[in-house]
Amino acid sequence: MVRQRKAQGADVIKLFASASIREGGQQTMSDSQLVAACGEARALGLRTLVHAHSAAAVRAATMAGCTQVEHGIFVTQDVLSLMAARGTYFDPQCALVFRNYLDNRARYEGIGNYTDSGFAAMERALPLAAADIRMALATAGLKVVYGTDAVAGADGHNAEDLICRVERAGETPMHAIVAATSLNAEALGLGDRIGAIAPGGGLEADIIAVDGDPLRDITALRRVSFVMKAGRVVRDDGVMR
Repeated sequence: MVRQRKAQGADVIKLFASASIREGGQQTMSDSQLVAACGEARALGLRTLVHAHSAAAVRAATMAGCTQVEHGIFVTQDVLSLMAARGTYFDPQCALVFRNYLDNRARYEGIGNYTDSGFAAMERALPLAAADIRMALATAGLKVVYGTDAVAGADGHNAEDLICRVERAGETPMHAIVAATSLNAEALGLGDRIGAIAPGGGLEADIIAVDGDPLRDITALRRVSFVMKAGRVVRDDGVMR
């Protein structure tokens, strides 16, 4: 399957090592399946991102040599330390996607596992998210990147997860911004192209400006006033004039 996806043009393999949080989040791929998939991807030069909620699933993905683990809502300290030791990137979120589903329950209810028990599971997971991020940030050597989950039906709110990491999980603004820029670029295998501003470095000019100082007030990220993509200005509210 991995070879087939590579032939079809994939540059990353997404694996689901656990069930949805709405179904309990238990491990669904065997350890040997993960070893086979991650090993084949690595041999083909592909990154592997693994959806995993339970500590067992996160451990299995890490031991299999995956590139990055997504979510990890039930992760434990020993597993986080293992990830740090093995150089696995970790992408936890503040569960704002769960909040979106709960706030817009009528839109999703009855679709697949969006049931009474599924919504209850998301409600129980909400307080775990920020605690997971705090624990991850305190784990020496762990590369904690920035992601937002699928943001299904909540597009345009990506900054909120970053703000949450600072306000609820205790991350410093600079650390959070670095996670969302240069560390993310490194995790994507694109650190030589994007993610930083470096004179003479040959990096693509992907730049935003905001109204305010996000190092003092992280909510300034909500007030984007200038956007440059690959050197082309696509938004300018006059702040750069």
